[in-house]
Amino acid sequence: MKNESAVYIMTNYLNTTFYIGVTNNLLRRICEHKTKQPKSFTAKYNLNKLVYFEIIEEIELALNREKQLKNWKRDWKVDLIRKKNPNFRDLSFDIGFSNELIDSGTSP
Repeated sequence: MKNESAVYIMTNYLNTTFYIGVTNNLLRRICEHKTKQPKSFTAKYNLNKLVYFEIIEEIELALNREKQLKNWKRDWKVDLIRKKNPNFRDLSFDIGFSNELIDSGTSP
């Protein structure tokens, strides 16, 4: 999964606020969100739960998908998440995240 483009959705514990982002290294970016680096929207609203992601090979396509999802209504986003992740569980561990990554200070 490393060095592939991904569009992803982060949320908080109560699933009340969403953040849609794009990255070329999903695991690294999720580690940054979980450690609140850099100080950002996700840090301010404690959005540290990965609930959705799509792997997209070309960065241009990933950027277009991010823009598309950002323009969606909230209900559409919730439906999209529920199709792949009905319980809104944190998918971070499915992509290789572990607390040891943060504790060791190593960057994926």
